[in-house]
Amino acid sequence: MIGRLWTIGRRDLVRLGGRRGGAVLPVLFFLAVAMLYPFAVGPDAPLLARTGGGVIWVAALLAAILPLDRLIEPDIEQGFFDQWALRGISEEALIAVRVLAHWLSFGPPLMLAAIPASALLGLDGAHLRVVELGLLAGTPGLAALGVTIACLTVGLRSGAALAGLLIIPLAVPLLIFGAGSLSTGGSSGIALTGAASLVLVALAPFAGGAAIRAARE
Repeated sequence: MIGRLWTIGRRDLVRLGGRRGGAVLPVLFFLAVAMLYPFAVGPDAPLLARTGGGVIWVAALLAAILPLDRLIEPDIEQGFFDQWALRGISEEALIAVRVLAHWLSFGPPLMLAAIPASALLGLDGAHLRVVELGLLAGTPGLAALGVTIACLTVGLRSGAALAGLLIIPLAVPLLIFGAGSLSTGGSSGIALTGAASLVLVALAPFAGGAAIRAARE
């Protein structure tokens, strides 16, 4: 079972990272937001430094939304979930693996992209450290939320657009705690971000698995 899940996880990571821009497109989108924001608010360095962390988190959320249309639906259409069910692999285990693959495809790249983005937004080293720790704690929750929403909307007409509309309000607590960590000194905000992310990661396999079973019936 572990060997099969390892193989499926590698396949998911290659598929998410290698097709249609893969991990490059979310990173480029993330950096584009960081580059355009200073033009929108003007060359006010204190304002950029004060609001830059929140902009990074909003950009991270939008970048995580980009691959929602190819997280679950292609495998449902091609019958992969039916084949895995015949082999005795539970939907919960498959969704857990998919969450990990989704996070690896965009989480670490965004953390690397946050370094030049912080420079563009005028964040100093201390703020960059808090941003990186917040992204490390919060992006798994964004990945879990994205996979869960993709499972719930699979097979629906305009499911990708609906998924984007659903994930934004549900991700608000992560954004509040993550961006708020910059104003609270870091530790408490990061802890709350990690706690919310852990809850989402724990719930995703069960909610996603139930949604996949309903979609296959």
